[in-house]
Amino acid sequence: MDAAIPINPANAAGHQQKAAKVGHAIQPYVYASVFSSLCIIVGLIWDISWHMSIGRDGLLAPPHDVVYLGAIIAGLFSAYQVLRTTFWGSALEKQSSIKFWGIFYGPLGAMYCIWGAIAMLTSAPFDDWWHNTYGLDVVILSPPHTLLALGIMMIQFGAIVAVLSSTHAAKDGGGAVHKWLFAIASGLLLTALFTLFSEYLNKSRSHSALCYQVGAIIFPLFLIAVARASKMRWGATATAGVYMAVLLLMLWVLPLFHATPRLGPVLNHFDHYQPFHFPLLLVIPALAIDIVFFKFENLKPFIKVTLAALSFLLLFFIVQWFFGGFLETSPLARGRFFGSYSWYFRANPDWPYRYAFHPDRIDTGFVLIRGMALAGLIAILTGLLGYKWGGWMKGVQR
Repeated sequence: MDAAIPINPANAAGHQQKAAKVGHAIQPYVYASVFSSLCIIVGLIWDISWHMSIGRDGLLAPPHDVVYLGAIIAGLFSAYQVLRTTFWGSALEKQSSIKFWGIFYGPLGAMYCIWGAIAMLTSAPFDDWWHNTYGLDVVILSPPHTLLALGIMMIQFGAIVAVLSSTHAAKDGGGAVHKWLFAIASGLLLTALFTLFSEYLNKSRSHSALCYQVGAIIFPLFLIAVARASKMRWGATATAGVYMAVLLLMLWVLPLFHATPRLGPVLNHFDHYQPFHFPLLLVIPALAIDIVFFKFENLKPFIKVTLAALSFLLLFFIVQWFFGGFLETSPLARGRFFGSYSWYFRANPDWPYRYAFHPDRIDTGFVLIRGMALAGLIAILTGLLGYKWGGWMKGVQR
């Protein structure tokens, strides 16, 4: 980072008053970045349901358009913020910004959003060429999808950083709007993380230790970081609540619309969208993280994080083991509310494990104990990383 720009002492007071007013108001790019993150998640989950229910798509399929719209909005608003600060910003505004390429000044969150938008929009023609050359994807993380995922994460993390920077710039330390913008931005990134690893976190794997090991990699890392960085009393819980609300709305809204399979062989003749997964009940274990951080605020960080991570994992295991079993096996879960009826149009409708656990995905006895012990160790390590990450986010000023 370049050296700070000197400020004329005679104009310092005026600059400080102007910066206080600018810092107190939430800049448009902050709202735009959070809205962009929402567009991306809606388009992403819609795209998954599209593939499950219709099969065919193209470069400008409706779900793709929503995802690209999010990238364009984030990129344009962030670029405007950078250009405005660079060419029309005061010396104090430039001093409180990041300088890059020796020319441009802007908030760190805007920089992340710009680079994320470039990555996402670059992945679009790359993905189109990939399909035309190699046909349908057989893996989720093909090279163009990997580039797209990196761009999505960058924009969503940029939205979090933008909110944090705006919060710290506010002279009152950020009000309710700042706090909820942070919870929404964090919840949307959590939704993207779940979606990326949903193959290992869905109901059919809820009786396997692998599900909780993967969960231990992702959730303590992110939720402990959020709990430390957030100015909300229940930061991790609010983040998990946003994640659940978004997935539930998509689960309940998408099946209201017609969708017909267009790619043979069609083994299940649907006439409406098949929904994505019912969300994990993360609010309950996330609550444990917030309680530990509040009740044991003065404990040494290692002890506090260990207690929070293990409390999260224990509750996550208990809640999801039984709830996942309900979703997988109970006829009561096959209605519109829980959406366990959802099925790929090319999947065998008579597969014996459609509503039962596959034997290879059931761990019991010593295998389960050993697997959960490993999950506990992972949760502690990722929780400590999350605590460090949260400390960095807590100190974001630009």
